[in-house]
Amino acid sequence: MSGSSKPPLIWLNIFIFLSSFIVATVIVPWYGITLGYGAEHLIWFIVAFSFCNLSITAGYHRLWSHKTFEAHWSLRFLFAIGGAFALQNSALHWSSDHRIHHKHVDNNDKDPYSAKRGFWFSHIGWMLREYNANTYTDYSNCRDLQKDKIVMWQHKYYVPLALATNFGFPILLGVIYGDMIGMLLVVGVLRLVLSHHSTFFINSLAHIWGSQPYTKKNTARDNAVLAVFTFGEGYHNYHHIFENDYRNGIYWWQYDPTKWLIKSCSWLGLTKKLRVTPKLKVEKARAKQSLSEATQKVSKLPNAQQLNEALNKEFEALVAKMSDYYDIRKQILEAKKANLAEKYERSILKVRYQQMKQDLAAQRKSWNAMVSQYA
Repeated sequence: MSGSSKPPLIWLNIFIFLSSFIVATVIVPWYGITLGYGAEHLIWFIVAFSFCNLSITAGYHRLWSHKTFEAHWSLRFLFAIGGAFALQNSALHWSSDHRIHHKHVDNNDKDPYSAKRGFWFSHIGWMLREYNANTYTDYSNCRDLQKDKIVMWQHKYYVPLALATNFGFPILLGVIYGDMIGMLLVVGVLRLVLSHHSTFFINSLAHIWGSQPYTKKNTARDNAVLAVFTFGEGYHNYHHIFENDYRNGIYWWQYDPTKWLIKSCSWLGLTKKLRVTPKLKVEKARAKQSLSEATQKVSKLPNAQQLNEALNKEFEALVAKMSDYYDIRKQILEAKKANLAEKYERSILKVRYQQMKQDLAAQRKSWNAMVSQYA
C-alpha cells in the first residue's frame, strides 16, 4: 500500500500515546531519582492501575462486550468511571470494536485490529489512522447497550469524564499528600501508559505468543504470563472459542483476577447470571483439537489410513465416556437439589458415578497415550 493511499493520521491519538510514553520513560524515572517517590505513590499507582484495568476487563469486555453476566447499577457506574480513567474510549465504542473483532477475527478487511496485519498494527497502529472511520455511525451491533442508561451517559460525557478522572484523581491525591507533580507523573501518566499497553497486549501478543489447546481456527492463544499483566485476559484461545463465559482462566490455578472479582461480587449481590461453558463442551473442544493435531501428524506416515481410523475410534470412545460421565454427574446434582429421600436410589447413582469417573479416567489415559505419540 502506498503512503498516499493510507488513511489520514489521527493526530490527537498520536500526541496522547507519544507524549505519555516519553513522560513515563524519561520524566517519571528522572523525578524519582532526583526527588524520590514514597510508599503512597506506589500504593495509589497500584490502586489506580487495578481500577482502570479491571474496569476494562470486567466492565468493557466481559460485561458489556460479551454479556457474560449482569451487574448492579452501582458496579456498572464504577466500571464506566474506571473506563473513562483508562482513556480507552467509551464503553459503547469499545464494545462495538470488540464485537466486530470477534465476528471477523483475523479478517484483515473487517477485523479492526487483525493480528494478521502484524504486531504493530494490532497493538497500536490501528488507532493511529482513520482505518475504521465509517464503522461508527449508529453502533447497530450494540443496540442492547444503547438501552443501558449508564453506558449512554458515559458515551455522551466521555470527554469531560476522561479529563476529570485523568487530571482530577492525581491532583486530588497530590493535594492530600503534598506532591502534585509526583502524583500526576505516577498515578496520572505512568499508570495511563502501563494500563494502555497491558490492555493492548490482548490484541497483539495474545494473538502471537502462546498455545492453542482449544482451536486453531483463529490466531488467539493461551498464555499464563500474559494473564498476569492483563488481569486474566491471557487465556485468549479459550476466550475466542467460548466468548460467552465470564471466565478466561477456567481452572482454579489459572490467574484470572477479573473472574475472581465477578464471582466475589455475586456473593455481595452486585453481579448475577454468571454464564459458564459446560465442562463437557470444553473437554470435547480440547479432545477435538488434539485429534486434529494428531491427524495432521499421521497423514505423512505410510499407514496413515489405519492410524486415522484408530484415532477416530479412540476419539469417539472418549467422547462417549465423557457424555456418560457428565450425564450421571448432572443426575447426582439434580438428586441433591431435589433432596431425594430414597437413599437406595441415591446410592446407586453414586456407585454408577464412581464407575464412570474411573472409566473416563482410563479412557483419557488411553487417549493421551495415543495422541502423545504424534505430538
